Parts: sequence; C-alpha cells; structure tokens
Amino acid sequence: MNALFKALNDETRRQIIDLLKEKDRNAGEIADHFNISKPSISHHLDILKRADLITSEKKGQFVEYSLNTSILEDLLTWILTLKK
Repeated sequence: MNALFKALNDETRRQIIDLLKEKDRNAGEIADHFNISKPSISHHLDILKRADLITSEKKGQFVEYSLNTSILEDLLTWILTLKK
C-alpha cells in the first residue's frame, strides 16, 4: 500500500495514469506529453510498475504500458472500508 500511495503522490505519475486510462502507450508516446527527459519518464514508469498501477509488455521493439485497474479497485475497496 505504501508504494501505491508514493506512486500516486506525484502529479506527473497521476498524469501518466490519465494518459493510460485513454489507451495503452509506449514510453515514447508517454514522453511526448511531457516537457521532461525520457530517463525521468522511465523513472516514473518504474515507480508506477513497482506499485502495480501499470503493467508492461514487450511488443516488437517497444514496451507498451497499460493501466492495471484491479489495483485501483482494491484501493477503492480499502478506502470504502474506512468509512464503516
């Protein structure tokens, strides 16, 4: 849970999640939406992967990133239990 909250604590990572909500993308497509270096984007993607918020799959010469919605469902379920 700590890795999840750490990952969500950064605006750039939340924006990456929003991009992946629209469709799966490779790192270059994600980087095109930001004015930061590609190594920085890779760092953010790594943090999101470690938090299990995104998954990656090698497709040809590219790695495609996808949103892992099941972890978000688990988070929402946990948050809702706090209300009881």
